[in-house]
Amino acid sequence: MNQREWRWSPREKQCLFLLQQRNTKATLIQIHAFMIQNALQTNINLLTKLITTVAAVDSVSGISHARRIFDFSPRKNDTFLCNTMIKSHLNTRQYNEATLLYTYLLKNVGFKPDNYTFSSLAKCCGLNLAFWEGLGVHNHVLKSGFVSNLYVGTSLVDMYGKFREMGFARKVFDEMPERSSVSWTALIDGYLKSGDVGAGMGLFYFMPEKDVAAYNVMIDAHVKMGEMGLARSLFETMPERNVVSWTSMIDGYCTIGDVDEARLLFDAMPERNLFSWNAMIGGYCQNKRPHEALRLFHELQMGRKFEPDDVTLVSVLPAIADLGALGLGNWVYHFARKKKLDKSSNLCTALVDMYAKCGEIEKARGFFDGIQVKETSIWNALVNGLAVNGRAEEALGMFSEMKSKGFKPNEVTMLGVLSACNHGGLVKEGRRWFKAMEEFGLTPRIEHYGCLVDLLGRAGCLDEAESLIDCMPYEANGIVLSSFLFACYYAKDIPRAERVIRKAIDMEPLNDGNYIMLRNLYASERRWNDVEEIKGLMNKKGAKKEIGYSVIEINGNVYEFVAGDKLHPESSVIHLALEHLQLHMKAKSAYFSELKLIEA
Repeated sequence: MNQREWRWSPREKQCLFLLQQRNTKATLIQIHAFMIQNALQTNINLLTKLITTVAAVDSVSGISHARRIFDFSPRKNDTFLCNTMIKSHLNTRQYNEATLLYTYLLKNVGFKPDNYTFSSLAKCCGLNLAFWEGLGVHNHVLKSGFVSNLYVGTSLVDMYGKFREMGFARKVFDEMPERSSVSWTALIDGYLKSGDVGAGMGLFYFMPEKDVAAYNVMIDAHVKMGEMGLARSLFETMPERNVVSWTSMIDGYCTIGDVDEARLLFDAMPERNLFSWNAMIGGYCQNKRPHEALRLFHELQMGRKFEPDDVTLVSVLPAIADLGALGLGNWVYHFARKKKLDKSSNLCTALVDMYAKCGEIEKARGFFDGIQVKETSIWNALVNGLAVNGRAEEALGMFSEMKSKGFKPNEVTMLGVLSACNHGGLVKEGRRWFKAMEEFGLTPRIEHYGCLVDLLGRAGCLDEAESLIDCMPYEANGIVLSSFLFACYYAKDIPRAERVIRKAIDMEPLNDGNYIMLRNLYASERRWNDVEEIKGLMNKKGAKKEIGYSVIEINGNVYEFVAGDKLHPESSVIHLALEHLQLHMKAKSAYFSELKLIEA
């Protein structure tokens, strides 16, 4: 049948029009039924459009239904149709299924691959890091005579670059009769990802015509190495920039902690996409600036140009947890369920973590129980959540259940287990699970040592804690030393505290807690000269006592209260309420004191 549109029947045209609309899985099934009833499945253009649309509507059930449509097609040897199915598997990250389908088609239906087939297969093998399958594809390319094709050659260079097999990549590149800027960029990216920055930079400067993609690859490499000066230099000299260029720079500045510079770039962007918003929101969260993260998230919502995706929600949930903004957290949960984003492992983990940190451990547990497919990260979030909420025994019970169901603990799991032991004062269990890390094939990191030092210190086992610090294979950091100092404070052990205070101050000169701890320890022993000496040292080093603050959420708004601050618009009413509470508490205290005297 001639497939030119002007020869199509009215029903075929109607069917194509329907497929071009926004469809759900249900409407697509109806369109498929319409095609079967009217014998339209012989129209290859319509059939490929149906397969592409069905595969895209749902990454799990959609691709399965699309494959069934393909499998029952009477013209499975059509190259265009076969390429469509292979690419649909590729687009839904079903790389093995794509290569297996190709093998089946070659053996059973007389399929003749073309350049589009090999480009898709090379991409599948590269993304799946399937080296031997990739070699097989390359062999078929050579036998089929497509080795000189620009698109196939470029796909092979990219594939070998992903394998980090730069010798093969360079050989394919050198033997290409013609090269595009995409070919050059694929080879440069391969060298950079393989760690050969010199070769990548050399090729970049030798490249005849540099496009935006080539600049972006170089900027990304500098950003990942923390070389923001070099990245900025390239960014400034680009003949043109796209949203990827701007977003890479924003992400880089956020990574090195320069969030203000990242925000300047974000505000200066000529156009933004959702990735840009996610990078900036996530940057605020990573740098412990939750207020700005929530403000930007609200700005994204108000603009209504982009709808938050699972990455947006994962980015903003740590800020919600830090501020205890439970109302907004509930909104995120319901939004995720409405948009069917709650299947994402990262989002499920972030939601369990958020509810736990907001003190809603029962909600965290309920959400956890409702997750159909649990991964290790989700178990970790609940174990840690139970730990920080003081439910040590339940955390350890959850850890045991996790192991019994075949999940292998990782470093994060063991940190949550040690944290549970710490919060519950379970010294024996803490020692046991720290030693058990070797049985799980894990090497304790400094965070694990720090947790055990804190547990031993709080339990008064100062000799053991100090010995652990001395023999651990890492140099003690500020967190470990501060934990040990506070243990010394609780034990009133001044000599031991004096042994480590200088090192702690040298490591973290602006950490006010270390100075205040030793000052209070001296004051408890009435060593006033030493108290004054610590005060002088604190001033000399520029350390200032951190002002305490609290956060509360009311009707979806987050309010912060700083010690001594009277700038809040309702400050007078708040202080009046506090005075009334104080009077009420004093009256209650006096009443109970009199009652005790009468009973005596």
